[in-house]
Amino acid sequence: MTDASPQSEGDLAFFEDLQPPASDFRADVLAGLSRPQKALSPKYFYDKTGSEIFDRITQAPEYYVSRTEIALLDRIGPELRDLAGPAAVVLEPGAGSSVKIRKLIDALDRPAAFVGMDISGDHVKAACRDIASDHPDLLVGAVCHDFTQGIDLSALPLPDGRRVVFFPGSTIGNFELDGALALLQTLRGWLRDGDALLIGVDLRKDGATLEAAYDDAGRATADFNYNLLKRINVELDGTLDPSGFDYRAFWNPYRSRVEMYLQASRDMAFSVAGQDFMIRKDETIHTENSHKFTVDTFQDLARKAGLAPRTQWVSDGEPFSIHWLEVSGEA
Repeated sequence: MTDASPQSEGDLAFFEDLQPPASDFRADVLAGLSRPQKALSPKYFYDKTGSEIFDRITQAPEYYVSRTEIALLDRIGPELRDLAGPAAVVLEPGAGSSVKIRKLIDALDRPAAFVGMDISGDHVKAACRDIASDHPDLLVGAVCHDFTQGIDLSALPLPDGRRVVFFPGSTIGNFELDGALALLQTLRGWLRDGDALLIGVDLRKDGATLEAAYDDAGRATADFNYNLLKRINVELDGTLDPSGFDYRAFWNPYRSRVEMYLQASRDMAFSVAGQDFMIRKDETIHTENSHKFTVDTFQDLARKAGLAPRTQWVSDGEPFSIHWLEVSGEA
């Protein structure tokens, strides 16, 4: 293992570009709009404008997820310090807003390193430089990587120490259950004996609370969806009329998820990248799901991925959980 020294203020100890294959925006959009149930992948929400709108979502009074998880991290900080021990190496797949990772880093006992990972190299470098500038004694690196894919961490100049993979925000809920299992198996592959996955998981609650959280009165979530249509128009020469769609979000208790759609308010013909489409009044484009778990259903999924639940914490307000998972003997 290559040794690496703490970087100068604001600089990174290392940056690794693993050259993740670029998503084919055009092919994915055309395929999704050609299905009987039209659909768009939520991964395309996050262009520059979309990311800014998502920050609005996290500040919406109805959107409990971010503030609830942050409050829970504050509460369990001393326990995390004891579980991780001194000189932990923290890895964050999908590194984004620095609020939660700063909570974790500040709670730990002299962490040795932080490595942020994201499919956007520019984004992850900027996020990690912000952390480095405020933690001059911490080795900070960045990796351009698709966290749904495997990675050989032995190729990175990581110091020795317990690895803590930090995956907050209930992102796991955006995957179909088979995809969530596959992702947990991938993250398990990052861990050695004694390492841990620290993951945020939103829990089932009453439908009215969930529907308000994903369809806020300030219309930030609606704007998030409309921005995806605008992106298609700009980047793929689309002729979609965002004003012809109503945003809808509803709780599906049978599938334990909030489902999000754009519903046509009238018959519309449109084109994308030269291909013609028709959508009828009241027909929908499915844009995203957010699955909600119970502690038991999530831990059952984790066990199937070869992860052993060691402890979990549940918020005092709207039910939200954080889990400490370690490698089990079963894959």
